[in-house]
Amino acid sequence: MSTDSPTHSSQLNPKLAFLMAGIVLLIMGVTMISFGWVPHLSLLLAICFLLLMGMMRGLSFNHLQSEMAAGVVSGSGAIYLFFFIGLMVAALMMSGAIPTLMYFGFELISPRFYYISAFVLTSIIGIALGSSLTTVATLGVAFIGMSNAFDANVAIAAGAVVSGAFFGDKMSPLSDTGTIASSVVGIDLFEHLRNMMYTTVPAWIITVLLFWMLSGETHAGNLYQVTVLQGQLIESGLVHSYAVLPFVVLVVLALLRVNAIYTIICTIISALIITYIHSSPSIEQLDGYLFSGYAPAEDLDLGEVGGMLSRGGIQSMFFTQTIVILALSLGGLLKTLGVLPALLAGIRDKLTTAGQAIFAAAMSALSINVLIGEQYLSILLSGTAFRPTFERLNLHPKNLSRTIEDAGTVINPLVPWSVCGVFISQALEVPVLEYLPYAFFCYLSLLLTILFGFSGVTISRLDNKA
Repeated sequence: MSTDSPTHSSQLNPKLAFLMAGIVLLIMGVTMISFGWVPHLSLLLAICFLLLMGMMRGLSFNHLQSEMAAGVVSGSGAIYLFFFIGLMVAALMMSGAIPTLMYFGFELISPRFYYISAFVLTSIIGIALGSSLTTVATLGVAFIGMSNAFDANVAIAAGAVVSGAFFGDKMSPLSDTGTIASSVVGIDLFEHLRNMMYTTVPAWIITVLLFWMLSGETHAGNLYQVTVLQGQLIESGLVHSYAVLPFVVLVVLALLRVNAIYTIICTIISALIITYIHSSPSIEQLDGYLFSGYAPAEDLDLGEVGGMLSRGGIQSMFFTQTIVILALSLGGLLKTLGVLPALLAGIRDKLTTAGQAIFAAAMSALSINVLIGEQYLSILLSGTAFRPTFERLNLHPKNLSRTIEDAGTVINPLVPWSVCGVFISQALEVPVLEYLPYAFFCYLSLLLTILFGFSGVTISRLDNKA
């Protein structure tokens, strides 16, 4: 059974561990925030620093390399699952499942309850796309553009868009953050999604109520932009009522607790069947769609919708997969050099309850978001660091995966210098500090996961997996 006790090769003075951890965070923070480096280069630089530290401590390169590989193996489930998710997104797009869901979702827009409409619709589309930033860059931009027609507060509208987009990112089986969070703690993706509903559903409902209170009297402006988007979806030739059947397969199998990969394979098969009902791509085209992602025919002028529909494929997963591999390698080095065990040793005796462990894990994910501005690293590093502590306290690992999503995934857009914060503020042309007070769902998720941790509500033990 795993414990928090370090092995002989990982003994390290706590002060030195804090110093090394601080240098790693400084390397990644400065390079990503100040220099604008992609996370891969920052991770590689941090890995080089730790390799140097290991060599100075007399550890052989072969040993360090094997520990890096062991770290990657611990998260190999996520790496493999990403291949299937890339295939599924492309299949759902070419079958018309995602475009059809988007088309009918636009019917939900209400001029009177504009903020609620923005939140609910981006929630739906966010789940369908599995990408918060894609949802913001397409549908979110459209809502900001419509705000003037409805005489709506742009900051509130942006908060609604961000809340909905990150709800979708958090709860979508297509999301990379959900896959990483479940895999890093060693549980099934759909078990993770079901457990997140305990904090996510209350946060979603409270958010709807808050936007209802803010609705006030907005003008019944025209829905011209919505009509244009719906027209472009129809023009794509992908909107068919029966096209949502793959989503039905996905939901039913998930509820039946079928393994995530088997569920995804069945969903892909059903989507391919639907595809050939309304179109007939050649084997060469199918190969291109599944590897590089679906793309509408070049002779179609689909405007913004064209970018929405050009998604998926195995290739789209490479960026995230390589981040995961490097971050897991970094975690392996931090563990074998004794940095993680030493850091935990300082607080290990104080973490004696579920509430304390969940609070510590949440603060770790939040701090990494603030210091580094990277949601993937906040999930990977916090999950790796606190997994032994949760095991020692007999807490089911799904408690940890939920915590790092509630404090990692949805907090990133609230940090002005983070990857998501910078992207969203530029795409919507609304500063982070302006929409932050209205991104209710994001910080409600964090508050609820901490509250439930201390109250014991919805907390599962290893001897009670129900």
